[in-house]
Amino acid sequence: MTFFESSQWDGLVYSGGWTKSDGGSQPVMEPATGGTIGSFGVALASDVAKAAEQAKGAQLKWQATSFEEKAAIFRKAGSLIEEHADVAMHWLIREAGSGQGKAGFEAHLVAGEFYSAAAMAEAPYGQLLRTGKPRLSFARRLPAGTVGVISPFNFPQILSSRSVAPALAAGNAVILKPDPRTAVSGGLFLAALLEEAGLPEGLFHVLPGGAEAGQALIEEPSVRVISFTGSTGAGRAVGEAAARHLKRAHLELGGNSALIVLDDVDLDAAASAGAWGSFLHQGQICMTTGRHIVHESIYSEYIDRLAEKAEKLPVGNPATSDVPLGPVINAAQRDKIHGLVRGSVDAGARLAAGGTYEELFYRPTVLADSELNHPGFAEEIFGPVAPVMKFSSVEEAVHIATASDYGLSLGILTTDAMKGLAVADRIPSGIVHINDQTVDDESVAPFGGVGFSGTGARFGGAEANLEAFTETQWVTMQGEIARYPF
Repeated sequence: MTFFESSQWDGLVYSGGWTKSDGGSQPVMEPATGGTIGSFGVALASDVAKAAEQAKGAQLKWQATSFEEKAAIFRKAGSLIEEHADVAMHWLIREAGSGQGKAGFEAHLVAGEFYSAAAMAEAPYGQLLRTGKPRLSFARRLPAGTVGVISPFNFPQILSSRSVAPALAAGNAVILKPDPRTAVSGGLFLAALLEEAGLPEGLFHVLPGGAEAGQALIEEPSVRVISFTGSTGAGRAVGEAAARHLKRAHLELGGNSALIVLDDVDLDAAASAGAWGSFLHQGQICMTTGRHIVHESIYSEYIDRLAEKAEKLPVGNPATSDVPLGPVINAAQRDKIHGLVRGSVDAGARLAAGGTYEELFYRPTVLADSELNHPGFAEEIFGPVAPVMKFSSVEEAVHIATASDYGLSLGILTTDAMKGLAVADRIPSGIVHINDQTVDDESVAPFGGVGFSGTGARFGGAEANLEAFTETQWVTMQGEIARYPF
């Protein structure tokens, strides 16, 4: 049987092996065609309870497994991703509507996550502490137990694996609830990958499902940490529910990231960066450049060049042609995008490019003459739309950038990098890129936002991952029993 053949997983979930779920099955839809390309099992609360029971026993054995064995499994998972990148890309293209370049980039990132997990399994996990008594005092990091991961549809493989891989490397069991719209590429594929890599049975569970499964995962007593990536509204509900059960919730939420373009830039390079930041993967990225803030002296020319790029970008089915932009995920998202675009035009914005669609294929769109109160500028669009607003001074640019409640990623374009960093110091943001657009990710880098964008950097980097998925324990040791006055 070839790797990840449909007969292995079709209509099933992964929980102690490939099995039927209590919620029956649901078709896997292809956004580009509206056709069915498979099916997956739908998890209910009862499936979560059964998975949690299995995970408890498996986690204790996994915690006692040598770090060499753990690291070897993750290295093999990384090599399997590289060996079967075509399979990973196939499902990202068909199920998530990813362009071929985006799909290849995502598969590369996933491999990096597993290689980083191998390094994490081998890394130090504590520190010696000073003490005024004749004893050894140290702090060590221990697994939290079972980690619940809830991931979205837009970059389904990387946004699942960036929590799954480090949580397992830290010694935890993991129950993953991928978005049902990308149940295969965001979950079942990873189950097959880790099974092939030799991960012990019962340690990793993939349970696609709706709100019932998500709520059950948050409420399950043995699940001690929730790692959630999704919208700000949903994240707020997850955080509130987790808090009622006194468990940690790491939240990576929405964004409306700003790209500040100062007056000294190379305009061709700036327009290219701006187009990539707004249009990559149809703008369905939390870090998407949602606000272009451009100096008034270059504003008109920047609009013209950005609009020209938008008009020339082909949109189509990435499974049948190498187009940079594919479909948005579903009709509801398309209608939301179009509503924000039309609302902005009605409020006074000028449509410099795009603003039209056929089925789920939305044209790259440039909204000139945007203002702070325009819907397309004020709200996260999650579509291929570039709203542009002008500024006359650095102080005004900072004011515009900080007018948003979001704080995920910030890009600043300028020939003076130190000037750019000085501007960035005045704008709260979890991520800053000087002379780049707002979309980037590396497995070794901390990732997360502030404000409405989440609870900080808990989604990347060795230090952040260790903190996210472990508990700190203080230990003292001495050769004899201490004596006391009574």
